[in-house]
Amino acid sequence: MKISFYGGSQEVTGSCFLFDSGRTKIIVDCGLFQCPRFCDLRSRDPFPFDPKDIKALFVTHAHIDHTGRIPKLVKEGFSGKIYSTPPTKELALLMLEDSLGVMEKEAKHHEEDLMFGSEDIASAFKLWEGIEYHKIIEIGDLKIRLLDSGHILGSSMVEINIKGKKIVFTGDLGNPPTPLLNDPEEVKDASVLLVESTYGNRIHDDKKERKLRLERIIEDMIHTKGVLMIPAFSLERTQELLAEIDDLLESGRVPRVPIFLDSPLAIKATAVYKKYENYFNIQAHRKIKSGDDIFRFQGLKFTMTTEESKAINEVKPPKIIIAGSGMSNGGRILHHEKRYLSDPNSTLLLVGYQAAGSLGRMLQDHAGEVTIHGEKILVHAKVETLQGYSSHPDREQLMEFISKSKDTLEKVFVITGEPASALFLVQRVRDYLGISTEAPRYGETKEI
Repeated sequence: MKISFYGGSQEVTGSCFLFDSGRTKIIVDCGLFQCPRFCDLRSRDPFPFDPKDIKALFVTHAHIDHTGRIPKLVKEGFSGKIYSTPPTKELALLMLEDSLGVMEKEAKHHEEDLMFGSEDIASAFKLWEGIEYHKIIEIGDLKIRLLDSGHILGSSMVEINIKGKKIVFTGDLGNPPTPLLNDPEEVKDASVLLVESTYGNRIHDDKKERKLRLERIIEDMIHTKGVLMIPAFSLERTQELLAEIDDLLESGRVPRVPIFLDSPLAIKATAVYKKYENYFNIQAHRKIKSGDDIFRFQGLKFTMTTEESKAINEVKPPKIIIAGSGMSNGGRILHHEKRYLSDPNSTLLLVGYQAAGSLGRMLQDHAGEVTIHGEKILVHAKVETLQGYSSHPDREQLMEFISKSKDTLEKVFVITGEPASALFLVQRVRDYLGISTEAPRYGETKEI
């Protein structure tokens, strides 16, 4: 049996893993490489395998770095089945349609052909089947099921059973406890584990401390009569923030101010979250049953249209603006950052991972000046980071997850993390658990 690493290998984007039993080939995820132009060009490269040979694709979750090349895969000859949970299927359609819109603008600007078109997205979804957690799918000599990874709505681990071995791809794991989702399921008897490492060398803020810091940041913004800008990841982070702010308002811990969700994608994704409330944890169910709409509350306005977005400028501070994209590498947040980053009374709050090279990372690293839409902007606003809102586990949570299978594990492969993070976790697993562990590079194939 072989596993080939064609993305998400000592890097955080482009997840794509080929599993070859000798009789059956499947892939887990088929994501977009994301960074300035170099990664865009990598995403265009031909696949290092023949898509026609692949029997099935299993999608762990809807983020574009795990789904973004699926239409390209279909365009280049894949005709097998695509499997994910139902909410992942719906969210992935939103993400792919949004991604295509961005690609169309970039292709026009650079005078390039599109990687894929709307017809390829439609073709992919004709092959796509939504399945619930724990349903066993038999493909050739493989028995495969999905487990709840607790990362975003409908996110999954992929468990492959063959010849008495259990191979588990974690996809992206969650960072429990969260206001909405269940904890990741425990895996206690894996033979081979492919585990994410986004925060493999870091420790998150305590959840209670995180909420207290959010409260203080909002209070400080109100006191200075500034603007709180929150670059939003459309899936999970936005919905979790809305639930947390709703709780702060309901309990009277912060005053009510105008709050804008200025992201069409996040608004559409929130509607999918409402549709699949059965995937929520028991605490969220209790709030919903009590009549609390955790995604719609007094003072919150959804701004779908460009005109509604522009009208936010007419609302006097203090106010809160949650807008895409999460790393400030596009979307409406750029317009608000361009307007308010030079204001010392305002605050930029980063609540998720900021990839190297992104504008968000530059701001997180205290850049004194940035360029937005070709204009140089001096940064006088406060820049705050709340890592506790990450939907990824930290190094201690990862170690705890891996250790549950320490008596059965033959091999651990560390994936989807920058080199410093991935290699730190590799060494930690070796030192603390004594398990053979490595972080493969792009293009490597490993025998298991």
